[in-house]
Amino acid sequence: MPKRAPEPVMRVVLTRDLIVHTAVGLVEREGPQALSMRAVAAELGVTAMAMYNHVPNKDALVRGIAEYVMSTLELPAAEPADWRSGARDLVRAFRRTAEEYPRCMSLVVASKSGIPVGLRAIERALSLCARAGLDGPASVRVMRALMAYTLGFQLREAGLSKLLREPDAEPGGPDALTRQDPDGDFEFGLDLFLSSVEEMGRRAT
Repeated sequence: MPKRAPEPVMRVVLTRDLIVHTAVGLVEREGPQALSMRAVAAELGVTAMAMYNHVPNKDALVRGIAEYVMSTLELPAAEPADWRSGARDLVRAFRRTAEEYPRCMSLVVASKSGIPVGLRAIERALSLCARAGLDGPASVRVMRALMAYTLGFQLREAGLSKLLREPDAEPGGPDALTRQDPDGDFEFGLDLFLSSVEEMGRRAT
C-alpha cells in the first residue's frame, strides 16, 4: 500500500497587523497580564524571534494595540457650539470603545504608549474643559477623572453581568440591586459629572 504524502505545512505570513490583531484578541480573552511577545508568538504558532522584524519589543506591541483601539474612537469632525454636548459626544465615544475593548483600553490608558496615539481625543477633551472655564491643571484632572469614570463604570458593568450569570444568585433580596439600567445609570452619572465641571468653571471666572 503506497504511503500517503505528508500534509503540507501551513506557514503563517506574518505582518504587523496580524500580530497586533492577535495581541488584541489575547488581551481581551486573558487580560493585560497575559501579554508578552512569547504569548502572542504561541498564538500565531511561530517563535518570538520571527516577530521582531515587524514588532521589535513589547512596548511596540502595546503601541500597536493602542493605535488599533484608538482608531475605533469615532469623534465628530467639529466640536458643537455647546461644550456640554461636545463632552457628551467624547465620553460616549470613549465608552463605546471601552465596551468593545475593555481590557485593551485599560492597558492603553495605563501605558505611556497610548498618550501620543490618543492625542486627538486628549486635545478635544482639554479644549472642551477650557471652554467650560477651567484652567490647564484643572482640565487635565477633569479629563483623567472622566476616563476613570468611564472605565470604572465599564468594569463594574462587566462584573454585574458576571454576577447575574452565577447559578447560585437568588431572585429578590440583595441581588435585586444588581438589576439596573446601565445606559441610564451611565448618563445619570455623566450628568452629575458635567454639572460639577460647569460649577467649577463658574467659580473660576
